Amino acid sequence: MTRRAIVTGGGTGIGKAAARRLAADGCAVAIVGRRRHVLEAAAKEINTELGADRVSIASGDLAEPEQVRALAAQLTAHGDIDILVNNAGGRPSTGAEGLEGAATAFLGNFRMNVITAVLLTEALLPHLTRPGGRIVSVSSIAALRGIGAYAASKAALHGWALGLAYQLAPQGITVNVVAPGYVPDTEFWAGRLTPRSHHDRVAQIPLGRAGTPEEIAAGIAYLTAPDAAWTTGQILQINGGTLFGRG
Repeated sequence: MTRRAIVTGGGTGIGKAAARRLAADGCAVAIVGRRRHVLEAAAKEINTELGADRVSIASGDLAEPEQVRALAAQLTAHGDIDILVNNAGGRPSTGAEGLEGAATAFLGNFRMNVITAVLLTEALLPHLTRPGGRIVSVSSIAALRGIGAYAASKAALHGWALGLAYQLAPQGITVNVVAPGYVPDTEFWAGRLTPRSHHDRVAQIPLGRAGTPEEIAAGIAYLTAPDAAWTTGQILQINGGTLFGRG
């Protein structure tokens, strides 16, 4: 039976790579995001590569409860969901300073990186396969060693996911997190890098190079696989050794 997967933020970068990998592995994948034209282009590209219509789209704002309800109804119209990859997120910019700037930064980052994952997951929980459902959220190395609003919002994903893993384990649903390191080929880094800043970041990586979206997608593919049924409540770092795991 074909497994059904949802990947948020699936139009570009890591989300697109995850959608491509899951579709290549035989899943029917729905990519979700706010920009319909970006989703359409990604779905067309992947379907053409695979020679099969395995990727569909659904557009909406995942931080708006009413839109999430509508998306959940659309995504579950043809049956339950086997895989949910919460990849949508980013780092909103703000020009405000002082307390107003701090409030704007923290609210914006938590809305973009936490609320988007929480709302869709809550909406889809009744429709996740039991047993066998897989939830993977994409955070960041910043959650483990960063500072500021973005790092705090990504770290919040960890606490939320670990609690959810404990809650859903008796139902046979696994919940894990992938925390990527420096992956420049994503929209997150668009317009933020210079040759010097790129060099400095790569210099911190023991393996001597930046990561790729496909390498992060490989980690997601493992955690969402049927034979990963005994892996839950984990934070998988994929960062070239920039930050070693702790036992």
